[in-house]
Amino acid sequence: MIGRIQSRSRRMVSLLLGLSLVSVLAGCGADPDTPPGLSLHTEPGVDPETWVAIPAASFGYGQHEHMISLDEFLIMATEVTNAQYLQYLQDALDHGRIRLEDGTVLGHYAGDEFHGGRHEERIDPGFYLHLPLEDPASRIHYDGKGFTITSGYEHHPVTMVSWFGAQAYCQAIGGRLPTEEEWEYAARGTDSRPYPHGTEIAHANANYYHSGDPFETEGGWSDTSPVGFYNGSRYGEFQTVDSPSFFGLYDMAGNAGEWTGNIYLEEHYRYIRGGSKAQYESDSRVWYRNSATPTYVSPHVGFRCVQSAQ
Repeated sequence: MIGRIQSRSRRMVSLLLGLSLVSVLAGCGADPDTPPGLSLHTEPGVDPETWVAIPAASFGYGQHEHMISLDEFLIMATEVTNAQYLQYLQDALDHGRIRLEDGTVLGHYAGDEFHGGRHEERIDPGFYLHLPLEDPASRIHYDGKGFTITSGYEHHPVTMVSWFGAQAYCQAIGGRLPTEEEWEYAARGTDSRPYPHGTEIAHANANYYHSGDPFETEGGWSDTSPVGFYNGSRYGEFQTVDSPSFFGLYDMAGNAGEWTGNIYLEEHYRYIRGGSKAQYESDSRVWYRNSATPTYVSPHVGFRCVQSAQ
């Protein structure tokens, strides 16, 4: 079953990203020239261990803003980094919660209730892909003794992690993936803003396709940036604008898209929010969403976790 779902997942690249160019980049098999920022700017702009309390409230959800109410919750201020995910992998491997097989990390999932929907695929209990270790786009590897990270990417958002691998990480730290509603509320707050940081978006606000940041090559290929990069700092000739969301979260627009946790009736798809480094700025609007099967992996998709307030 793993192979069947994974093969279908990889065929969804063009659907997920909506750009034929992005589809080529996602599966090209090797990186182009190294972006100049990779060796120059390696530290996070915001502490990845920071969590933010989001108060209970009602807010306008979706593009047409129908009102919904949410309880208080906590959410990570940044996307999960490669360094954080590596620490989880090593601990999970040491305690037998994951296993390595054919160059991949696999983990157990309890399965979803199957309702027999017209286009629904069964997800039974079993071991599913969490992270491919030998894919050229993966930044985390295994050298036979332990996990390693490609130099310079320690504080970039972890990508190439499936929905199963993302939710397993969140569970391991006592949390879960945010629902779509929680993610959007944390991004837009209560003032109807279309982007997490405000009403407009420019190159200094977020890492999106052709945004001109130091993590793009001269040929236009976009890479991730360290979490919290858009904090108002100047990096060489590139000046950022401090661009937190309504509640002070970073990278909710661009950089890496983010898995959310909803499991909808008669659907096996999972949903992704926030745009990415490989999508245009309009795709970073707070209501924008994409879907993929839960074994889908991409160099453009990461995640962050939430915890219930109590």
